[in-house]
This record gives sequence, C-alpha cells and structure tokens, in this order.
Amino acid sequence: MSQSISHTPAVTPDEFSNTAHEKKLVAIDIGSNSFHLAVGRLEHGEVRKVVSLSEKVQLASGLDDNNQLSAEVMARGLACLGRFITYLEGIPKENIRIVATNALRKAENREQFINAANQFLPVPIEVIAGREEGRLIYLGVSHTNASRDKRLVIDIGGGSTEFIVGEGFTPIEVESLQMGCVAFTKKFFSDGIITKQAFTNAMNATQNELFAISKRYKKLGWTQAVGSSGTVKACHLAIQELGFDNGISYQAMQKLQAYLIGLGEVRHIKLTSIKAHRQSVFPAGVAELLTIMQVLEIDRLEYSDGALREGVMYDMLGRQNDENVQARSVQALAERYSVSPKQATLVASTCQLLAQSNATALKLTAHAQDLLRYAAQLHEIGLAISHSNYHQHTSYLLKWSDMFGFSRADQEKLACLALYQRRKLKADQLPLVQAVGGDTLVAMCLLLRLGVLAHQSRSRHSAPITLAIKGDTWKVEVGSGNHQALLVHQLLADVNQFAKWNIRLVVTMTDGNNAL
Repeated sequence: MSQSISHTPAVTPDEFSNTAHEKKLVAIDIGSNSFHLAVGRLEHGEVRKVVSLSEKVQLASGLDDNNQLSAEVMARGLACLGRFITYLEGIPKENIRIVATNALRKAENREQFINAANQFLPVPIEVIAGREEGRLIYLGVSHTNASRDKRLVIDIGGGSTEFIVGEGFTPIEVESLQMGCVAFTKKFFSDGIITKQAFTNAMNATQNELFAISKRYKKLGWTQAVGSSGTVKACHLAIQELGFDNGISYQAMQKLQAYLIGLGEVRHIKLTSIKAHRQSVFPAGVAELLTIMQVLEIDRLEYSDGALREGVMYDMLGRQNDENVQARSVQALAERYSVSPKQATLVASTCQLLAQSNATALKLTAHAQDLLRYAAQLHEIGLAISHSNYHQHTSYLLKWSDMFGFSRADQEKLACLALYQRRKLKADQLPLVQAVGGDTLVAMCLLLRLGVLAHQSRSRHSAPITLAIKGDTWKVEVGSGNHQALLVHQLLADVNQFAKWNIRLVVTMTDGNNAL
C-alpha cells in the first residue's frame, strides 16, 4: 500500500529546539483509518495547534475474521509512529498522550503491536473505550467551536462512530457504535465498485446500528448538529467543490450520493478536495453520514476542525489545572454504588501514606499513586451486588464500567487491585498481575491489601501502620491505638499470602519487637 501523509505543520521539528521555553502539548491518535499527531502551544490558557500530521495506516483493514492484526499493517503502524517521534523530542512526558481507538480495541493481538511501539515511544499507548473517545471528541469540538447551545456531535471514524449530546463543555449523553468508513468499505465497497445496491446495503447497516440510540437521542434534542474528523470534513469539502451547497445539508448529501453512483468506481473520484488516501473509504463514509442525517432528522450539519486529538490536549491541560475528570468519575461511581465515604477515605488515606513513604523503593509514579488511591476509594463498590466475594464484584465493575478519563489499561489495573485486596493469594496469580502492570502493579496490590487490613475495624481511631521496604522485605509496624491486637493478628495471618508473591512480610509493634 502506498504511503499517504497529510502534513500541515506550522513549525518544523528543528524549530522546536528553539522554543523549548514554551509549553507544548502533544497528542497522537492511533485511529482505525489514519494515525494523527497534533502539537499545540499553550497561549493565554488556550491550546494553539502548531503541527498537524496525518498518515493513512488503515489498521482496521488489517483485522481478519478472528480480529487478528496482520504483520503487514502492524509494520505500517510502527513505521508511522517512528516518523512521528521526531516531534516528541524535548517534550516533557506529562505533556504527551498517545491514545488508540476502535481497531486496537478490537484486535486480539493488540499487545504485540503496543509492546513493540512502547519500546521507542516516550509514553505508553492507551487504548481508550468508545465512550471515553466520545468524551474527548466532544471536549475537542467544544473548545474549537465554543457554544452554550445544546448540541449533537457526530464523529465518523474508521471503525466506530461516536455520538455525543452536550452543553457547553459538558457531555450529557455519549455512545459509540460499531460502524466506520474502513469497516464499511470492507463490507460493502471492497471491490472499488460504487453501485446503488452497495449504498443501500451500507445505509441499511447504518440504520440497524442507529436503532439502539435514535429514539433516546431525538428525545434529548439539540439546537445544533456538529460533525468532526475526516469523513465529515471530506463531505464538507466535496459538497463545496461540486457546488451543491456551502455546507453539509441533507439535500447536498443526497446529491453527493448520486454523484458517486454516477462515477461507478472509486478510481474515478478525481475531486481535489478528496485526498488520495481517503478516496477508497469515501463512499462508505457518505453512505453512513447520509443515513445518520436521515434517521436523526438532521437538515444541516456544521463541520468542526476540533476532534479527538484536540480533546486529548485540553484533557491533559485540565488535569494539570486540577480539572480532574478521573476524580469526578470515581466520585460518580462511588455515589452510584453507595460507597461508605468514611471507609473509603480511611483506606485511601492509609494507602496514600504507605505509597508516598515508599515511592522511591517501589518506583511508584504519580499516576500509579493516583490509581492506587482511586482503587482504595472504590474498593467496596461490589458490596452493592453482594457481600459474599464483593472483591470479585468490585473487580468486574471497575473493569467494565464506563469511567471517563480512564484508559482500558487503567481500568485493567484497577480491576486487578480490587481482585487481590482480600482472601488468599496464589503463586500462579503473580505472572498474571505482572502481565497487566509489571512489578509496580504487584506492589500496588499489596499496598491496597495492607490498607484494607488496617481498617477492617472501620474505626477512625484504629492503630496506625507504617511501612519500610528493603529489597523483598516489607516491615509493617503497628502503632498504639484501638484494635491493635486484632490488626497484628490479621497481618500475621497474611504473612503466608505475601510469601506466595515473593514478599517477606515482617510485623512489629511500636516497641520495635517482632510480633511473631
């Protein structure tokens, strides 16, 4: 496959070295059709995009019937990321975020690609859930096209399409449907022939997907409909080039459909507004957008230049300014499942103290400490299902709930933390945890376990614990306070459990004597 790059940088990589004093944010979007890189410069609280790169990779086209990515498409993707990293030099890691969407969500062998990429990328790839993708898209649109109106945002990607209703900067309803221009091209236009029947088949498939949300979304209502990303942009430009309209109207989309059917083949698309890398997937995108406008009764759609990567940059900026979406998600989940605020605070506070005092020894990053705190705050949400095995229920909810601000990898780690907070540990579980988050996650699991043990009495006045780590020896000291003897007994009972994960747990009292 020929390489196709859209390249609109305001500055070159060499120029970055001359502007090191300026704050820059970098977002990479590993999409199903294209990989995108955006570099923004912070100016007066706003992100001004100075570099925008896009390269056709078509990960989705490399997925077989068993959702296995081909070696060829993985090689294309890695080569593309290798070209992008030039723009990451000199950028602080906390100002870089790399997110992956539907193709990698679906790929069963995604870890092979991710592990290879993480060997040379400065920060790890985050595979984000569809609803989280929708939230970030809305954030990008709302910052690019400021409005206080209630609006519907539609983003047609290569493998999925996101629908968001929101007001101002706040999304109200978010859905991600399994339809996109690359996936539908494979299904309905794979031979490059454009027929009325192919359009009908693609439109029927779109209608079937929309059935699940159309009634609910129309009931919510909106005053403005906005479209973002490549398919919508391509339709917008094509309509203007052909003289059908100045914007995206339903009538203009019908004319565009008729025009494509008249051409008969993808290779006959010669519009200057349709880049070579988008020609093959353009008919499928037109079919999908036309149907969306028909089903949701949209007469006119505005185009926004802001989308996922802009949203990622503003999300990074928000986190750095304490506009923490993750914290809000945790709070919402805690309230939904009626978590005891007192107990959650007790366990989280102890975990935080143990982690901070041993951060260097355990190589705990700020992000790792945040995840530990969130896991502690939510460690009892499974009680809403059943007290019996509530840690398993908690783990399931943390893994599969829609948690805005969290990547799939983050949720996998949270689920692990919850699962091993109590009951017996097994030696064969250790490599499973390491596979998810390495030795750092192993340590985080044990820290949460200590935090939960420390507060089983559910009293604010329980005996405090401290932790000192030297190699594989963890020395826990139990201070003076209520339930001291009970806590010592519980910790001693866990010595054998820690040993199964290769940690020697030593329990002492405030006088320094071994409790054994």
